[in-house]
Amino acid sequence: MKNKRRDSFIVAVDQRDLVDLSCIDSKLQPSKSSTKQICPNAFKNMVNKIADNFLDDPRDRKFYADNYRCWPPPIFIISVTLIELAFFTYYSIIDGDGSIPKDDLFVYRPDKRQEIWRFAFYMVLHAGWVHLFFNLVIQLLIGLPLEMVHGSVRIGAVYMAGVLAGSLGTSVFDPNVYLLGASGGVYALLSAHLANVVLNYNQMEFGLLRIFGLFVIASTDVGYAVYERYVVKEEYGQTSYVAHFAGAAAGLTLGLVVLKNFEQKLREQFIWWLSLTIYMGCMISAIIFNVYI
Repeated sequence: MKNKRRDSFIVAVDQRDLVDLSCIDSKLQPSKSSTKQICPNAFKNMVNKIADNFLDDPRDRKFYADNYRCWPPPIFIISVTLIELAFFTYYSIIDGDGSIPKDDLFVYRPDKRQEIWRFAFYMVLHAGWVHLFFNLVIQLLIGLPLEMVHGSVRIGAVYMAGVLAGSLGTSVFDPNVYLLGASGGVYALLSAHLANVVLNYNQMEFGLLRIFGLFVIASTDVGYAVYERYVVKEEYGQTSYVAHFAGAAAGLTLGLVVLKNFEQKLREQFIWWLSLTIYMGCMISAIIFNVYI
């Protein structure tokens, strides 16, 4: 079963191959228009590296590397990172240690579920430098390249889906916890990328090593969240491991729906609909739970 995206992709790559062949004999006399399109070596190397690490099919890599021009720029992850850093800096200046007041307007609180903005805006607050540092590093190292490949709208949708899933999941399975931090969105990005690596590790450079690395990073952070919850036992502000798992589930399901698939096969169309059904079913159930229970 063919679709327009597959046909246009194949035609674009074939045309690019013809252009590359036709330009071999004219390298000594490049035109002004072709000269203007030559990217600086550093930028081109970065684009090629991103293509090798975040796309599994060689044709997809070639298409992306040949056509990416950094416009529109990847602004979502950078903007979110700066906002989260700004909030933590503000509270650090106000309180000295960056601690968040219990009655802060953005903290998710189970006793104030009717204030619906808390289900999303808790992501701009963090409980400490360790919490903040992990989230910012991961979303820059994983989220920024993903945004360069898939675009700001798609990555923004995955990130915010993880944030909402984190608060909604916590409200259902861990209803007595105060929640803050962007771990739900970060784990949505991690799981969306991890699913692609697991399915295509044979075609990716250092595929098994990358799977192991992502697993170690996620396990360490979740382990720290569990330790903080059951050993430290702070009154509020601890990272919630339920939010981690809910965010990861959102990234795994919605990531398969909204991230670009340059050549969609019939089996992948079934997975697309299955993922969308699971995600929407879980989100609607969580919303109904918060409204009526």
